[in-house]
Amino acid sequence: MIRTIVFDLGGVLIDLDIVACIRACREEIGFDKAAELLDPCHQKGIFQKLEAGEVSPEEFAAEVLKMCRLGTTVEQVAHAFRKLLLGVDPRKVELLKELGQKYDLYLLSNNNAISMASSKKMFEDLGIPMDKLFKKLFLSYEMHLLKPSDEIYQEAIRQIGGEPSEMLFVDDSQINVDAAIRNGMQSICYKPGTCLRTALSEVLND
Repeated sequence: MIRTIVFDLGGVLIDLDIVACIRACREEIGFDKAAELLDPCHQKGIFQKLEAGEVSPEEFAAEVLKMCRLGTTVEQVAHAFRKLLLGVDPRKVELLKELGQKYDLYLLSNNNAISMASSKKMFEDLGIPMDKLFKKLFLSYEMHLLKPSDEIYQEAIRQIGGEPSEMLFVDDSQINVDAAIRNGMQSICYKPGTCLRTALSEVLND
């Protein structure tokens, strides 16, 4: 019996447009390397270090500026990166509210302080802060761990408490889903753009 649902954020609850972000990086700030480093699920290079909490947002910005067109400002970099986050479908928020009446909800996300600030505002703009929807946010940059390492799942399971077999993990990366299963959780791989309610109902039978 599932008692807990653990959601990924980007690609599951927040819609992403990585193509638009890469294009903005190339055209607006001359950051051609974005296409090599940015990935919908698993970042590389300086982006991975940011998500692992190995560099601060300020250190990240300084490194990115070195790879941008001469004269680029931090504000221009931030503007280009904001193209990545499209927003939250209000129907998903309503679904989370419904699920929260029956299940304990958590978030487990490879993320960083910069995008989390924007993400939290998106939920607030829809009338409900993230900490009202989720019992706890497990964020890679705060934990200094990244999916799909076993350690991040094990730590989340430890803090949640209970049997991992009673936890459902929802992610848009098959590698992350496989890691959750390896650590005893039930899991589904959500396809971005499809109906989240339908994907969950097939497992929860609500």
